[in-house]
Amino acid sequence: MAFELISGSQAAAIAVQRVGVDLVSAYPITPQTAIVETLANFDARGELGGDFVSVESEYAALACAYGAAAAGARAFTATASHGLAYMHEMIHWCSGARVPIVMVNVNRTIGAPWCLDPDQGDSLSQRDTGWMQIYCSGAQEVLDTVMQAFLLSEELLLPCMVVFDGFYISHTYEAVDVPDQKTVRDFIGPPPFEAQVKPGAPANLHGLTTGDNQIELIRGRHEAMKLAPQSFKAINSRFQETFGRSYGAIDPVIPDGAKTVILAAGATAETVRWALPKMQDTGLLQLRMFRPFPREELCSALEEHGVEKVIVIDRNCSTGMGGIFAQELRSALYGMDNQPDVQDIILAGGIDLTIEMLERIVREEKAEGHVEQKWGVDLR
Repeated sequence: MAFELISGSQAAAIAVQRVGVDLVSAYPITPQTAIVETLANFDARGELGGDFVSVESEYAALACAYGAAAAGARAFTATASHGLAYMHEMIHWCSGARVPIVMVNVNRTIGAPWCLDPDQGDSLSQRDTGWMQIYCSGAQEVLDTVMQAFLLSEELLLPCMVVFDGFYISHTYEAVDVPDQKTVRDFIGPPPFEAQVKPGAPANLHGLTTGDNQIELIRGRHEAMKLAPQSFKAINSRFQETFGRSYGAIDPVIPDGAKTVILAAGATAETVRWALPKMQDTGLLQLRMFRPFPREELCSALEEHGVEKVIVIDRNCSTGMGGIFAQELRSALYGMDNQPDVQDIILAGGIDLTIEMLERIVREEKAEGHVEQKWGVDLR
């Protein structure tokens, strides 16, 4: 093992360099900037291996990655917040064209007004665009998941977004086990997918089609994405053999007899993990894969432990409805026998989740019974 003290952003960049991408299309935006800065330094030292392209906008960053992937190259880009929103048209186009691209999004609140704190609304606003989404709770997860995302994306021919919190993860330094380049490249292997665009073979790609054809294409993407949990499990089985670590679509930590669990994604899941010893009869369900939503895995974990209450930590808010993870969970639980009660704690805008706040949430839940929704700002 070779542990290094690095930030979450550096971990993402190192993973990209170790994988050996053919192209990085780069446009900096806070709090993602350190990712492309680190990759630019690799390029300046001749250690990147692929092409580093500085583009003029976030839209151009994804368009550039799309073109490279269509030509058979392994492509990567990164963004955050308004940058992700600016990419929206190309985000749809990449999934519709079935090109395997890996993109990191570093969560940051979308204005107005301007706010730099982490809010998952930027990535969750893209939940219906046909991209797989995986959320990370720390720098080690970031490094490992970015590597795995290339395999997952290339196997299913769907783009994959790796997501983590701005500042709480992107700028926080941790001891991370960084594997050597040869081990990673032997594990990843060369890109297995065929180029759509080939020199000397002109073709008209993704032109006008009819609704009858389009629905079949949409169904094909949908069926392919449904295979993601199974593929991710197989990738992690191989990953554990090589690197000694593995991850699931969910990561449950549920003590025997725990009737209440806290569902969280991203940095808040790590806070809950640290707080568990102080909260009796309470467990954690870390949600890692959000698209596709791991309904079967979640319901199985809840049924196995006889969970009666799920407290969802939502660092986001669908205006007029509430927390997005809570919405998705309630939908997944519909029709389940002995369906647990769901309470939503909204931390929209990126306010910090403290251990003291968690203890109060659990204490009040036991005293008050069913309360559908609370705002984290009222719990501090």
